[in-house]
Amino acid sequence: MSLIGEDEVRGVSAVFKELSAEDDDMQPTVIESLCMNCYANGSTRLLLTKIPFFKEIIISSFTCDHCNWSNTEIQSAGRIQDQGVRYTLHVRSKEDLNREVVKADSATTKIPELDFEIPAYTQKGSLSTIEGLLERAASGLEQEQPTRKATTPEVAEKIDEFIEKLKRLKDFEHEFTLVIDDPSGNSFVENPCAPQKDDALTVSHYTRTAQQDMQLGIKADGDAEEEVDEKPGNDIDTLRNEVLVFNTNCPECNAPASTNMKLVQIPHFKEVIIMATNCDSCGHRTNEVKSGGATEELGTKITLHLTDSSDMSRDLLKSETCSVAIPELEFELGMAALGGKFTTLEGLLKDVKDLIVSNNPFTCGDSSTSGRAEKLQLFGKKIDQVIAGEMDVHIILDDPAGNSYLQNVYAPDPDPELTVEKYERTFEQNDDLGLNEMKTEGYQ
Repeated sequence: MSLIGEDEVRGVSAVFKELSAEDDDMQPTVIESLCMNCYANGSTRLLLTKIPFFKEIIISSFTCDHCNWSNTEIQSAGRIQDQGVRYTLHVRSKEDLNREVVKADSATTKIPELDFEIPAYTQKGSLSTIEGLLERAASGLEQEQPTRKATTPEVAEKIDEFIEKLKRLKDFEHEFTLVIDDPSGNSFVENPCAPQKDDALTVSHYTRTAQQDMQLGIKADGDAEEEVDEKPGNDIDTLRNEVLVFNTNCPECNAPASTNMKLVQIPHFKEVIIMATNCDSCGHRTNEVKSGGATEELGTKITLHLTDSSDMSRDLLKSETCSVAIPELEFELGMAALGGKFTTLEGLLKDVKDLIVSNNPFTCGDSSTSGRAEKLQLFGKKIDQVIAGEMDVHIILDDPAGNSYLQNVYAPDPDPELTVEKYERTFEQNDDLGLNEMKTEGYQ
């Protein structure tokens, strides 16, 4: 049985009217309020409105006639949504700066090109435009600049440079990306093409984590453990859409860092686990790929005849147990030398060049000889020729675990330049993989 009757629904619709400058009935409600700046009485204007293709909001504006202090903010008039929302807008023209934006106080705002982020709950909710968001961010950074210039002039100088970058974005000197991530689902970025699709705007909805539910106040701290217990029973499709984050230490400076892990399905192959670790302290970055399945019954040998530079764009999965060979260059790289990688063929060859030429400790110092350095430099030039498509060579990926892959650009039809062979592993290969002493039955 519904607790709200039809008359009440009509009443709610009448109270929350669509935002329009031509509606004479849209008059704000004025309430006498205490000024938190001078503690005299000021006035707050409340306007209950509805944003087209979005929802109802409350806009409040406070002004004080005594000290001229003012403040504006918005609050959602609806409930917290079932899912969080993430808006990704590619600002391609100056007109995009005029898009209306509802930013709830629980939303995080990012500009990846500037590596800039406004964390959640550091600003009040606002109804503004893209240009207004940038102006507000620049003004917030400018507030403490006089103090910084007196105490830490180096920091103040860097912040001045960053403020200039924000102002250049506000004047639209180049394209950029704006990301608004709100776990409450109550933020909004205008689609001027509505109800048609906006090519510049991507909207994605996601399931909140237990920590986000606690931040929003809709779940107690003790409920987090219950959710962790329920996670393993989630559907595998949900797991594919999630990026799991684990706390760890940086392998370079041992500072606290985080590792992101995601399950990815490679077409015409299998699932793999991609892991990436970023350290904010020293800037060290690593990425690694693990097979999402078991060791195959047969090993795999993949041979590709390079006939065109377009082959460099083929997707490639190299597991830790895979070796790489180029017979024409008399080159062979053993397993685990580069670790697991999910990249392109060009990316693999560049990593090989960096490992052999650029990052080789035997090319410098007391252990270096002129002949050895010249040979390695010549090898690097040959790798560059292979990447440019100027050399006719074969790339061989030999993985006894059967967990490596090279894209067939003709799939599902056979690739005339690609050969995939399955073979029985030798005793030595099984020993290297730890399979000879593995016991799965009859143990206690």
